[in-house]
Amino acid sequence: MLTINQSAPNFSLYDAHDATHKLDDYKSHWLVIYFYPKDNTPGCTKEACALRDDSAKFEALNTQIVGISTNSSKSHQSFSQKQNLTFTLLADPKGEVSKAYGALFKLGPVKFSKRHSFIIDPAGKVSKIYRSVSPSLHSQELLNDLKQLQAKFKD
Repeated sequence: MLTINQSAPNFSLYDAHDATHKLDDYKSHWLVIYFYPKDNTPGCTKEACALRDDSAKFEALNTQIVGISTNSSKSHQSFSQKQNLTFTLLADPKGEVSKAYGALFKLGPVKFSKRHSFIIDPAGKVSKIYRSVSPSLHSQELLNDLKQLQAKFKD
């Protein structure tokens, strides 16, 4: 299980346009990695749209957002276009990255990412872990915590 100040597990996943993204691509930025169960479901849409609506606030905090689920790149592309998402969605169809972050739910052949989030600092360390997330409140919670973490990080 991941802990605060631990190096974030690396990943190499495809986005909706089949471009590869790795954790190292986000060095020098703060990064929010949010895992979610399924594209185009009510809770996941609510959470994604709240993050989209707050994208300028995240950008002002030098923070990038990456959503990860076990859905395919094709599903992500449709979801992203339909909701006008301004951040990257990554496909983890085997659930390996979700598992590395402790966010994989598996029951027989059924597997999906649980609604967990992580704030990663510019050095690639886990700064905050969310194992219980409210889709409608999470974006504001992330922004508040990022402000506090960044103030401590500068000290």
